[in-house]
Amino acid sequence: MAETAPIKPEALRRFVAQALASQGVPSGDAAKVASLMVEADVYGYATHGVFRLRQYLARLAGGGCNPTPAVKVAHETVATAVIDGDDGLGHLAMAAARDLAMKKAREAGIGWVGVRRGNHAGPLALYVRPQAEAGLLGMAAAVGSANHVPPYGGSDLLLGTNPIAFSAPGDGTDPFVFDMATTVAAMGKIKTLLQQGDPMPEGWMVGRDGRPLTDPARKSEGFLLPIGGPKGFGLSVAIGLMAGVLNGAAFGSDVVDFTSDTTSSTNTGQFVMALNPVAFGIADFGPRAERVFDEMRASEPLPGHAPVRLPGDGKTAMAKARKDRGLDLKPALRRDLEALKAEYEFEASFI
Repeated sequence: MAETAPIKPEALRRFVAQALASQGVPSGDAAKVASLMVEADVYGYATHGVFRLRQYLARLAGGGCNPTPAVKVAHETVATAVIDGDDGLGHLAMAAARDLAMKKAREAGIGWVGVRRGNHAGPLALYVRPQAEAGLLGMAAAVGSANHVPPYGGSDLLLGTNPIAFSAPGDGTDPFVFDMATTVAAMGKIKTLLQQGDPMPEGWMVGRDGRPLTDPARKSEGFLLPIGGPKGFGLSVAIGLMAGVLNGAAFGSDVVDFTSDTTSSTNTGQFVMALNPVAFGIADFGPRAERVFDEMRASEPLPGHAPVRLPGDGKTAMAKARKDRGLDLKPALRRDLEALKAEYEFEASFI
């Protein structure tokens, strides 16, 4: 098969599941994580999907990630809970948190579930889109899996990309799904450019001399920049408090770089929230929201600008097309996946 030929999602799921199983992950857990990883690629979050397989295998092999975790509820009230991920693959704890938050939202109006002793879990969109599809509002956030950002005006790396995501139901084809890092660019984008041999745009990183850094191979020599300067810094700290400190998880200097350190527990902190509009006496949230969405889409574009789009627009059709046609993985990523077979000694193919 040509290096650029589309790959069917199901074939890629089998490949990822077998790769994870080669490091002792039980078949059920491997299939669940593989499904979420490929779903990330299907919905266009390629920097946080199958691209991350090498990092996950390295942590499993190094002992920093537990292949057989006992994911459990460590503390619970009617509307809140904390999940202990037992240092397992992060997708398992976050999926459990999402499902429990949705259950609580249906019963109590709101569900807020934190995670401690988790790991990198892919894009947060995976853990907020289901809420919107079920008529709920969703939110999720995480302490980044490595520190790449200093406090505003400082020079010590004490913050990560600390992403946050939000979702809401509409009455159209696509729910509102907003997923962002609190930095100008996510580190995953920079790692993707490095794999492909491409430079970074100016404005993503600066070196310790304050000058723009555009070579992704030199990423360790500089800082990621927060969005909006001090505003992005403040938002990142707020997320760290809610996803890290509140859950008894790592934040600040306690954060472990999950790429360079494959042997230590990261104690990654995250949270997932679900909110039921019915608890506010609103039984028709979707149609109400869609009216506002339509007003925004109908806004006359500025000269030279494309029509207004909302976060999440077009994702449903794009995902269907990729499921039907297959995924277009970059040649460099394909080669890396093939290399993993020999390195970790498992028999699988995504062709």
